[in-house]
Amino acid sequence: MNVVAVYISAILLAGLAVFQAALAMGVPWGRFAWGGQHGRLPVVLRVGSLAAILIYIGLLAIQMQKAHVLQLLPTGDWIDAAAWAVVVFYLLGIVGNAASRSVSERWVMTPLVSMLFILSLVIALGA
Repeated sequence: MNVVAVYISAILLAGLAVFQAALAMGVPWGRFAWGGQHGRLPVVLRVGSLAAILIYIGLLAIQMQKAHVLQLLPTGDWIDAAAWAVVVFYLLGIVGNAASRSVSERWVMTPLVSMLFILSLVIALGA
């Protein structure tokens, strides 16, 4: 089950990475991200979108390590704590997206991050 959860997470995070890259390049999808206050993001939020891609890579690397899919990081007991940190990260993402003033962000990103939360919980609980 862990491996399936990791692969589904990878697909969702790849989609989010493409979305963030598009935002960083100026595609006017800002109503779905960063509070939904912009069409085209200002430069500081475009940089934030690029940083988000790096965060997604880190989150997925932790999950892959935890599920023994791919060993990208040093081994050790720290991976269990890191997997739970990913769970908390997504839980905070649910809260943030659900509280957004943007209807588009609430209706699209909240369910998406909720799926990532459930998948991360499956991974963290896995053997």
